[in-house]
Amino acid sequence: MEIAKYPLAYALLFCLAVSAESQSHGYGGNQYQIRGDDVQGRWCIAKPSAYNFELLRNIDYSCGQNGVECGQIQPGGSCFRPDTAFGHASYAMNLFFKAAGKHPWDCHFNGTGIVVTQDPSFGACTYPL
Repeated sequence: MEIAKYPLAYALLFCLAVSAESQSHGYGGNQYQIRGDDVQGRWCIAKPSAYNFELLRNIDYSCGQNGVECGQIQPGGSCFRPDTAFGHASYAMNLFFKAAGKHPWDCHFNGTGIVVTQDPSFGACTYPL
C-alpha cells in the first residue's frame, strides 16, 4: 500500500500502534504498575477461574525454562500436596515469574496468572521470592 494513496489509513494504523505500545499492563480493566522497589513482595499464582488444561500448559511451559526447577511439585516434593493443577501451576508459574524478572507481563500466562502481594506459601511449601 502506498502511503500517499491512503494517508488516513496510514495515520489510523500509526495511532493504533502508538496507543497499543503506550498502554500499561492491566488485569480486568484495572491498570497496575510495579515499581522496581515493589517487586520483592510479589508472587505470581494461577487464577482460580483458569481451566485445568490451561494450568497444565502453564506447568509444562514454566518447568521447561532455564532457571526453573519444578522438583517441589513432583511426588514427594514439599509442594506436591495438594495434588491439583491449580496448586502445581501456581508454584511453577511463580518460579517462572521470579526467574524472568518479576515484571507484570511475566505473570500473564495468556490471562491465567495474577500477581498477588500475600505470600501463597503454606505448610512446608515455600514460594520463593
